[in-house]
Amino acid sequence: MDRLVSRSNSNPSVVPLISGLPDDIALFCLARVPRRYHAVLKCVSSRWRGLLHSEEWCVYRRKHNLDENWIYAFCRDNKLERVCCYVLDPNSTRRSWKMIHELPARTLRRKGMGFEVLGKNAYLLGGCGWSEDATSEVYCYDASMNTWTDAAPMSTARCYFACGVLNQKIYCIGGVGDSRSWDVYDPCTNNWKLHTEPNIFTEIEDSFVMDGKIYVRCSTSAATSHVCALVYEPSTDSWLHADANMASGWRGPAVVVDDALYVLDQSSGTKLMMWQKESREWAPVGRLSPLLTRPPCKLVAIGKTIFVIGKGCSAVVIDVGNIGNIGGIMVSSSIPKLNDNDDIISCKCLAI
Repeated sequence: MDRLVSRSNSNPSVVPLISGLPDDIALFCLARVPRRYHAVLKCVSSRWRGLLHSEEWCVYRRKHNLDENWIYAFCRDNKLERVCCYVLDPNSTRRSWKMIHELPARTLRRKGMGFEVLGKNAYLLGGCGWSEDATSEVYCYDASMNTWTDAAPMSTARCYFACGVLNQKIYCIGGVGDSRSWDVYDPCTNNWKLHTEPNIFTEIEDSFVMDGKIYVRCSTSAATSHVCALVYEPSTDSWLHADANMASGWRGPAVVVDDALYVLDQSSGTKLMMWQKESREWAPVGRLSPLLTRPPCKLVAIGKTIFVIGKGCSAVVIDVGNIGNIGGIMVSSSIPKLNDNDDIISCKCLAI
């Protein structure tokens, strides 16, 4: 039983969540209210607000498969030369992006920041500016409370680096500042641990987590088409060269769906590719209509659905569990764009 609820049930002086009902029954009912109405629930009473802000609330919804994934897009407004963040409820009939206000003031002009999600929190990490060296600062956004707070800083300053979540820990890898190392954040201890690795790339363009391992890809040289990729093996705490065939086709943003790797190739038009592990080959899934996509794009997945999010937060939605093609173009739906000035830096899913 939820700890917050069990404590209130044992204390008769505490006002019940719902008059006439035991709190565990009240929780059973409230937890089934869709996430888009949670802001309204918080206005009912201080007890309801405290419940919805609690870790127990998130754990209960996750345990009973009631949690809902929303998409968070970290962007840069090129006209205002500042970063911004939007959130999308993919289940909403309106399917419209909403801006998250009051980002930490010190981050607004920075470039090369990391953006990662762990539990009900999103993190802005590191970054640098024209007159500011790389920083180790970290800021935490609590999605249930809609608030930003300072978080424990990384062990070293980083800019333009890779991020990933593995075994409920955040990994920050390479980048400008201290490129031959990686940091690991443990939320249980609220501490970072620094590791060194001479083979880690200086400039990292993309990363993903698959089969309990972290993959990173470095910048491709203009003089060669060769793609360099490393894979982190947690069992040996070491970095190795990734499969050359897999790396050769990793030429765009990547996302993993049901342990299958998909990459969006934006080199000539926009097409979705899938890595076939058994044959160690890349197979085309289909092309996307140039009328819908607005490269450069990023990928994020919820269940079997891939969201291709491009400039202005325009989004193309593809159900890879039921892919259809018409004349070689993948059947998809789209979400209208917001602002032509916004470039997508990173997209993540956060469930509550």
